[in-house]
Amino acid sequence: MTPDEKKIYNKEYHEKNKEKSLQYMKEYREKHREKIAQQKKEWYGKNREKLSQQQKEYRQTPQAKKSNTISCWKKQKIIFHDWDLLYDIIYTLTSHCDHCNVFLEGNGSNRKCLDHDHSITDSDNVRNVLCLSCNVKRG
Repeated sequence: MTPDEKKIYNKEYHEKNKEKSLQYMKEYREKHREKIAQQKKEWYGKNREKLSQQQKEYRQTPQAKKSNTISCWKKQKIIFHDWDLLYDIIYTLTSHCDHCNVFLEGNGSNRKCLDHDHSITDSDNVRNVLCLSCNVKRG
């Protein structure tokens, strides 16, 4: 059998026997739990620095910053119908506080905060993009 033929055969076999394969893998994992855990531990030990570097690099990407920001909003119980719109248009393009008009920058009292109404729990509750100072005063 050529490698391509073998690939096609294997794919067809696994599609026909999907339940059987899943059951086999489940039993294998249960039977060899300690061995698998040890292999994972060894692999992580060998690749820790590489993974750490990759994670640091990823956290600096626009995609990671957006994902982290939206995740934090959800934890704060902010509700909005379109997270991409909220982040891409409203949040990133707002350069001044909607209340005091100060320029929004950095991580101090002039950093961006998404103000929302805590009493609304079943529909959009976003009010403004404010500086930290105005958000605390309003809160």
